Amino acid sequence: MISGLQKPTGGKIFFGEDDVTELSTENRGIGLVFQNYALYPHLTVFENMAFSLRLKKTPQDEVYEKVTAAAEILGITEYLTRKPRALSGGQRQALTLLMASLVKPKLLLLDEHTAALDPKTAAKVLETTQRIVERDNLTTLMITHNMRDAIAYGNRLIMMYDGKILIDVSGE
Repeated sequence: MISGLQKPTGGKIFFGEDDVTELSTENRGIGLVFQNYALYPHLTVFENMAFSLRLKKTPQDEVYEKVTAAAEILGITEYLTRKPRALSGGQRQALTLLMASLVKPKLLLLDEHTAALDPKTAAKVLETTQRIVERDNLTTLMITHNMRDAIAYGNRLIMMYDGKILIDVSGE
């Protein structure tokens, strides 16, 4: 519901003071990262990274600059002309994370973004996540079943069940 992929049955959703309840997903200013990579297999890595920037009518020279800078962060510049299948699972997930952050979202929503990765790769992706979130000062909502990750990477921990907050560790 936060992302706009499902309509709430009641209540309203606010981002700060802004009521986004009726806004479509693309108009909420959210960067979404799912556990299944969400890459376009027929596009190159560069084209995947540039996709959302081009949708926002970003000038081509700025697209090139942002994509190449992001690729350097991941150490995947040599893969820019290849298809996503040339990347490892961890590289693909880090790529989707960078793609979501390139458009400077109001909220970065990470939905089990490390669930499909082995523990070592998940740790690398979480480190990349933390670097990007801190670098871009992104408000981030990380959905996870991994309590260790939630405690290590979150500054506010909320446990929910059936749409209700059971525990708010931050005390807010």
